Amino acid sequence: MTGRTMLLDSASLYFRAFYGVPDTVKAPDGMPVNAVRGFLDIIAKLVTDYRPDALIACWDDDWRPRWRVDLIPSYKEHRVAHVVPGGVDVEETPEALVPQVPVIREVLDAVGIPIVGAAEHEADDVIGTLATTTAGPVDVVTGDRDLFQLVDDEREVRVIYTARGMSNLELVTGDVVLSKYGVRADQYADFAAMRGDTSDGLPGVAGVGEKTAAALLADYGDLAGIIAAAEDSSSGMKPAARARFAAASDYLAVAPRVVEVVRDLSLPTVDAGLPAPSPERRAALTPLSERWGLGGSLDRLLTALER
Repeated sequence: MTGRTMLLDSASLYFRAFYGVPDTVKAPDGMPVNAVRGFLDIIAKLVTDYRPDALIACWDDDWRPRWRVDLIPSYKEHRVAHVVPGGVDVEETPEALVPQVPVIREVLDAVGIPIVGAAEHEADDVIGTLATTTAGPVDVVTGDRDLFQLVDDEREVRVIYTARGMSNLELVTGDVVLSKYGVRADQYADFAAMRGDTSDGLPGVAGVGEKTAAALLADYGDLAGIIAAAEDSSSGMKPAARARFAAASDYLAVAPRVVEVVRDLSLPTVDAGLPAPSPERRAALTPLSERWGLGGSLDRLLTALER
């Protein structure tokens, strides 16, 4: 693809849909389908507003990869419903959402939107790989600010940030990252590792918040430069700051690998162009729409794709 590719952080979006649409929206059999219908409406809005040439739903085949947990055991620990020895831990998920996730996959597949995941990796890593290797501009749609590390104005990689709601989307470019955080996008992963993130179970460096992390990156360039300065008593770094980094040395030895998204996964080749809602496809979707009560949500998505 040389046109604009849109990469969907699928779990981020269907969780947003679940909480944004009342669970009184149900299929004929009584099962809630608020996340399904909300997700379809989100995609319809994104396609209408941003006019991508290609669309991929990126998937969490493993939302809490063991290799990340081995490096930082607290990684997403508070979101584990129960541990599966030798398998993928079960994430704490609202009961009404659980049966909707397979339906979302079924509908995406029937519409023709490719789903791409990777064993032992999160959707973030799939997005990181596709954003890095795809020719042409890329829009990453997510509510996860960790993906700001992928922003690249030169390659036209930007983030459509959903944290403030679908009616108040924020288009994040390099200038936006610099304005909001005082760091370049290529420094964002180091910035996030130092700052930490309680929602992901990342402790960060005690006493180092966003302003301090940004100031240190301005002075020393990257995390490696900051650590080197902390270990050098003649660097000019204040003793208190050096002590903080010394105390966090074990964490900092592994945090970058956890925070940085993987960019070199071996992924299947997919036909990512927008699926054409032909009369035949629409007819094939009718039983699915009736079964799950998708109604106007599916119609709006197909209309958006058609345009």
